[in-house]
Amino acid sequence: MKRTLKIDPVTRIEGHAKVFINLDEAGALESAGLVVNELRGFEKILIGMEADRMPHVTARICGVCPTAHHLAACNALDHAAGVTPPPAALLLRELMYLGHIIHSHSLSIFVLQGPDLVLGLDADPAIRNIVGIVQANPELAKLALGLRSIGQKINEMVGGRGTHPVTSVAGGIAFVLDKEKLKALKEWVDEARGVLPQVVPAVKGLLMRALEKHPEMGEKWIVSSFGMGTVQDEAVSLISGKLRVIDETGATRLEFGIEEYDRYLRESVVDWSYMKKVQVELDGELHDYRVGPMARMNAARRFGTEMADAEYAEFARLGGAPCHATVFQTYAKLIEIVWAIERAGEILRDKAIRGETRVPVRFQGGRGVGHVEAPRGTLIHDYQIDERGIVRAANLIVATQQNYSLINRSIEQSAQSHVIDRPDDRALMNAVEFSIRCYDPCLSCATHALGRMPLEVAVRRGAETVKTLWR
Repeated sequence: MKRTLKIDPVTRIEGHAKVFINLDEAGALESAGLVVNELRGFEKILIGMEADRMPHVTARICGVCPTAHHLAACNALDHAAGVTPPPAALLLRELMYLGHIIHSHSLSIFVLQGPDLVLGLDADPAIRNIVGIVQANPELAKLALGLRSIGQKINEMVGGRGTHPVTSVAGGIAFVLDKEKLKALKEWVDEARGVLPQVVPAVKGLLMRALEKHPEMGEKWIVSSFGMGTVQDEAVSLISGKLRVIDETGATRLEFGIEEYDRYLRESVVDWSYMKKVQVELDGELHDYRVGPMARMNAARRFGTEMADAEYAEFARLGGAPCHATVFQTYAKLIEIVWAIERAGEILRDKAIRGETRVPVRFQGGRGVGHVEAPRGTLIHDYQIDERGIVRAANLIVATQQNYSLINRSIEQSAQSHVIDRPDDRALMNAVEFSIRCYDPCLSCATHALGRMPLEVAVRRGAETVKTLWR
C-alpha cells in the first residue's frame, strides 16, 4: 500500500512550511518536497509607492534578512538614477552588511543548526534547542551568542536600527561616521576577532563528529549542481561585482552584470506550493543551481583575508572543490563569519570611511536593478520607476527560491537515509529538518508572504495519508 509521510511544521527555520514524502506500494520513496502555502504578495504592494521608500518598505519583508533587502533596494535605486555613491558610503554600506552576515550566520549555526550539532540528531527534541546547548556546552554558547550580539550591534550602529535599518538611501548613506562611533566599532570588531581561535575549531569539531556519527550525511547527502555567486577580482563579494555561474565541475559557464539577470534566470510556478523555483538557462537548457555561502565559495577563488583564505583551503581539502556536500554549508557559513570580521577591520582602518557619504539623486523614469549576496544567497530587486519617481512594477528574486530544487533533492536524500524502513518518527523529523536547515531557508522572503506561515510533514501512500507529524 502506498503511503505519505508529513512533517508539519518544520522547526528552527525562518518561517513555516510542510514537507511531504510519498512512498510506493513497496515502501520505496516516490517523491518528496517542501510546501509553502502562503500568498506571494509583496511585489504587488510595492506598486504605486514612491521609489525612494523602497529601502525602508522592502526591509519589512523579513525580520531576519532586513539589511539584505535594505541594501538591494538601494543598489537598484542607484542604478535607476544612474549615480554612484561616494567611497565612504560604499564602505559604510559594506560594514553594515558584514555586521548583518555575522549576526545571521551566528544565528543559523548556533541557534538553528547548533542543537543538532552539539546534542546530536538523535537527541530528545525537548532538549535539542538553544537552552540545551547552554546546558551541554555553556562556554561555547556564551561565545556564540556574544558573536551574534556583536554582529547585531555593528548592524544597528551603522544602519540606525537593529532590525530594520534606515540609514542607507538612494545615492549613499544618511550620516557621516564620527570618532566615537568609529572607536566603538573598532572595539567590537577586535572583540569578535578575539573569540575566533576558540569558536572556529569548536564548530569544525562538532561538524566532523556529526559526520562520523552519521556517515551517510557525508557519503549520500551530495547534491551535484550548478552554482552562482557574486565575484569581484576573483574573490567572494557581497554587495558589488558580477554574478558568476559555474557547472557541476566548477567550470565558469556564465558571468554577467545584475542588470542582465533576466536573460539567464527563469522563474516558474509549481502546482503544490506558492514558492516559485528559479533555474538558469544556458544553451536552451534549464539547470537547477545552488546559491548561498557554499555556492559563493565554489564560484570564487578566494576571500582575500588571511584567516578566511586559510579556512578556504581547508574547506577544499575536506569537502572538495567544488563542494556539493550539503552539510558543508555550515562550514561555509563559519568561514564567511571569519572573513566578515577580518574585512570589517580592514574597512575601519580605511581613512576613506570618514569622507562625504551622499550624492544628489533624481529619477527620470526607467528601470533599476540591484542585488546583494544575502546570507542565504543572491537577492535581486528589479523596479520599473516612472518620471515622477513612482514604482510601476517590481520583481524580487530571493535565495530560497533559487535553492528550492536542491532543497527538495536533499529532503529525498535524508528520507532515503533516515526514514525509509525506519519506524521511528523522531528520526524522520530530525534528519529531514536538519537537511533543510543546511540551506538556512527564509520562507517569508521566498513567498514575500503576508501574515503567519504554519508548516507540516506528511507521508502518503497513493491517495492515502498514512502519517502526519507536527511540532
